[in-house]
Amino acid sequence: MIVGARPRFRQIIIEVWKPLTILFVWDVAVTAFHMMTPIKEPPLPTALFGTAIALFMGFRTNAAYARWWEARTLWGTLINASRSLARITRSLTKGEPEGSETRHNIILRQIAFAHSMRCQLRRQSPYEDIARIAGTDVADMAVARLNPANALLEDVSGIYAAALAEGRITEIQQATVERVLIDIANAQGGMERIKNTPLPNGFRFFPNLFTRVFCVLLPIALVESLGLATPIGSTLIGLVFLAVLSIGEDLTDPFANSVHDVPLTAMCRTIEIDLLQTAGLPAPEPLTPDHGVLW
Repeated sequence: MIVGARPRFRQIIIEVWKPLTILFVWDVAVTAFHMMTPIKEPPLPTALFGTAIALFMGFRTNAAYARWWEARTLWGTLINASRSLARITRSLTKGEPEGSETRHNIILRQIAFAHSMRCQLRRQSPYEDIARIAGTDVADMAVARLNPANALLEDVSGIYAAALAEGRITEIQQATVERVLIDIANAQGGMERIKNTPLPNGFRFFPNLFTRVFCVLLPIALVESLGLATPIGSTLIGLVFLAVLSIGEDLTDPFANSVHDVPLTAMCRTIEIDLLQTAGLPAPEPLTPDHGVLW
């Protein structure tokens, strides 16, 4: 996620320079054709066309941003539920030693769950992160399943079920834990829904098509009034439309591991810090932006 108040014009240019270069070449060709031939271009209703495209693109961008914001909200829910699980776990194991194996097993598996969700959403292998946090045995168990994060969540539930069977917690206490685990599972399901359900094809195809048609027609409509300045004026207007188009495309998948994504790594580090400190274990430092990008 790009942080900071200053706009990153360089990033915008990097994302749109190819179509912008093609557009500039086309603008120059239209201007040269207008200046060197007696043929006059027909008047085109580009203002009306541009307004319709802007409304359509705005609708698509709003839909894409809604997906991005829902993804951030679901991760906020996961952070809060993870803190609640660690707090409840510490409370229920209060009578056990400070280095309680049960407490550490649950808290470390919940941290591994967060990292596993991050890797799964970014289409990466979670094995190394799970092994680093909870050990290779837990990592082997998790990656043997199609959904490692769900395997870790089931493992946490199993630890509490064993504690109930041994009489170390009551049924009411286990039910309280299960409600938190249900919140975590609901957040996981929402994230997977966003990742596995793209925007409908029409939301992506038609804005791209109409924007490019508009950019092709724009210099034809402007050359009569702008003359030699047509390439500059048309390219600048095209830059605006292409930038908005690129913004909508970037927000469509909030888990694509790009600079525009939800900062999953930073939020996993937040969960790791909070839960390790709750367990009385050493915690790493929070992540800081890298060249204006928080990953």
